[in-house]
Amino acid sequence: MAISVQSTTSTPSQALLDSVNGKADAKTASVNATQDRFMTLLITQMKNQDPLNPMDNAQVTSQMAQLSTVTGIDKLNNTVESLIGSVQNGQSYQATGMIGHDVLVPGNTISSTGTGGYFGADLPIGADKLTVSIKDAAGSTIRTLALGAQTAGVATFNWDGFADDGSVAKAGSYKFDVAATVAGQSAATTSLNYAQVMSVSNSTSGVKLNLSNLASVSTTDVREIF
Repeated sequence: MAISVQSTTSTPSQALLDSVNGKADAKTASVNATQDRFMTLLITQMKNQDPLNPMDNAQVTSQMAQLSTVTGIDKLNNTVESLIGSVQNGQSYQATGMIGHDVLVPGNTISSTGTGGYFGADLPIGADKLTVSIKDAAGSTIRTLALGAQTAGVATFNWDGFADDGSVAKAGSYKFDVAATVAGQSAATTSLNYAQVMSVSNSTSGVKLNLSNLASVSTTDVREIF
């Protein structure tokens, strides 16, 4: 039975609160240092200006506006970075609810211990005919499954572990190719691996699910949860 993980409310990170409340940190200190340097340069420029050709108000105002813009952008960037970190932490806590569950994710491997295994296919427009070829490590097809017509969406299948000659396939990892046709023409399809979520981790590219087949995938790669 497929399930979905509901959204959870996460506590804002201290970094986010510090950014919103204006707590000084390394980046804030850098911004303050930039402001100090600007004001020093501006005062020096005004002290040493030509009395016969002084800076006009528009020029001073323009320079002040530029500093204000840069400072505002720096503060906004700090706040957004903290917000992203807080959201990612919340996603991690949410994703932990998937640990121990089986999922279907893009891939084309089946691990068999002599009894075959489960796999799936994502069929955006369905298929009049779906054929799966299971191949050994040498790339030779050991079993061809004719799975008939399929409706659009995610479909789950089971390989019984037998080869076409009736023998039991050796335990190990196998590849499978999925071919779908509609009205005699090749149709779009995505092969799906069946694996269990073992743990969750954070990375620079977002939250990752670590699977029993040693693959790491994004939560957005999950097509179905069991």
